[in-house]
Amino acid sequence: RKLNAVDTLPKFEETEPKLRLTGIVYEADGKTPAQDVVLYIYQTNREGIYEKKGDEKGWARRHGHIRGWVKTGKDGRYTFYTFRPASYPNRNEPEHIHVTVKEPEKNEYYIDDFLFDDDPLLTDDKRAKLKGRGGQGVFLPQPKNGILTIERNIILGKNIPNYH
Repeated sequence: RKLNAVDTLPKFEETEPKLRLTGIVYEADGKTPAQDVVLYIYQTNREGIYEKKGDEKGWARRHGHIRGWVKTGKDGRYTFYTFRPASYPNRNEPEHIHVTVKEPEKNEYYIDDFLFDDDPLLTDDKRAKLKGRGGQGVFLPQPKNGILTIERNIILGKNIPNYH
C-alpha cells in the first residue's frame, strides 16, 4: 500500500484513551527535515496483549495487528492515531509503543520506545537504562484539540551504534 505521513491504527475509534503521536523526523544534523523515512510502530491492546486476528503473516505473527506505518514528506512530519497501550499482563514492563525506523538506502533500526512519564512501572532504574536512541522517548501526553498528544521529534542515527 502507499504510505502517507498519517496513519490510524486498528481499534483507534473504539478504544480510550485515544492518543496522537506526532512530530518531525530530522536528519542526523538535528535541523534538516528528513523525507521518505518510514516509521513502523506496534503496541499492545488495553489488556497488555499483542492482539491477533488469527491470519497473521510475517511480523504480524509476533507484533499482532495493532500496528501502523507512515512515510515522511518533505517537511519530515509524521502522525499516528492510536490509543494508550497497557503494560504486559505480568506487569514487568512499563506501557510502551515500539518504533522502527527505515531510512532510504539504510537498514532499519529501532529507537527508544514511546514511554509514559506518569507510568509507575517506569522506575528510575528503567529510566537510567534508556539509551536515547533517536532522541528522548519519555513523554507525558498532553490534551490538544480533544486528544492526548505526544510530540516527539526524532533525530536519525542519534545514539544508534555503528550508524553511518
